[in-house]
Amino acid sequence: MKQDPRDVWVQRDGAAGQGANVAQHGNDEPLRVLMTVDAVGGLWRYAVALGEQLKKNGVEICFAGFGPAPRPEQVAEAERIGRLRWFDMPLDWMVTDGHELADVPKAVAEAREAFDAHIVQVNLPTQAASLEVDVPIVAVSHSCLPTWFEAMCAGEENDMLAWHRRLNRTGFDNADAVVVPSGSHAAALFRTYGEIVALKIVHNALCAAPAPAPKQNFVFAAGRWWDEAKNARTLDEAALSAWWPVVLAGSARGPDGSETGIEHAINRGALPYDETMALMAQAAIFASPSLYEPFGLAALEAAASGAALVLADIPTYRELWEGAAVFADPHEPQAFAHAINHLAGNPPLRQQIASRAMDRSLHFAPQSQTAAMTALYRELLNTAGAGRTVR
Repeated sequence: MKQDPRDVWVQRDGAAGQGANVAQHGNDEPLRVLMTVDAVGGLWRYAVALGEQLKKNGVEICFAGFGPAPRPEQVAEAERIGRLRWFDMPLDWMVTDGHELADVPKAVAEAREAFDAHIVQVNLPTQAASLEVDVPIVAVSHSCLPTWFEAMCAGEENDMLAWHRRLNRTGFDNADAVVVPSGSHAAALFRTYGEIVALKIVHNALCAAPAPAPKQNFVFAAGRWWDEAKNARTLDEAALSAWWPVVLAGSARGPDGSETGIEHAINRGALPYDETMALMAQAAIFASPSLYEPFGLAALEAAASGAALVLADIPTYRELWEGAAVFADPHEPQAFAHAINHLAGNPPLRQQIASRAMDRSLHFAPQSQTAAMTALYRELLNTAGAGRTVR
């Protein structure tokens, strides 16, 4: 029988009490979680937000980092939460051959042993593909190249897809639990990989709401604009017809040196997180034309700041923001410009949409996400009993 993503376990509001005592692991020993991270995109914000909440619950955290080195402020941020070890090894989407990742699981296992972690949470499932540890493994799929490719290049083939599918599939099978941030991403994984046992949906959470600020008449957008899926082209062209300035934050230059051209919007480039949040707090409208978005943390942050949302009409955004946003075809710049202008010229409607979005943002509380993950840790530790068989 084919697995339906609607049947998997979902963390809902009101479950914040689950796993409240999971911070203790046998003989009152604090629970220790090793969590993999990278410093390139939204995964960093996810990891430090979850790690910060886990620390408040008495859990000890060690971050094991891969990919381009973190900035000094990122190092300081991580070290306020727990330990940080960085490995000069690539991320799966930065290499052309899966053999280049052979040493990554070994590094994760080494970090687990050094930290004596009770749980290993990898935030790239390929990192679990040949991971040999005797503790439970949680693999979190925030995105992956095959599902990205499905959204961006449907019907086309790519030489890297085969080994990505193989390593991700092996990682899912080697994990004791697989976590995804939305039902839409779960459905995409099922289409790409088939059934995934023990898959759970745990929505991402708001890191921190931007500080309140008077709203100003401009449109704000944030993302890795070098990623085609963030769809800078549509928003840049929409800026030509938008009544308000369109301000972008985020790097347009990718890790490989390629750069996305931005001609009509105001490009502020890569900004420190605090500066990005300050701009977001001031914007009356937030826009995201993403073609592929397993969750969309920036939209959540904007909603919590009181901005009205103009979002791409894609399954994830419909799932999470139906009734609390204006949707537009991400392939049509004029559709985005029209949606922006519709809100810019109608203050009562704009305030109504912004209020609905702010109310919806409360559904994604850090306490709910942390409760869901700690409940999962507890379940896995109880099931593991004397220990996980190394495989």
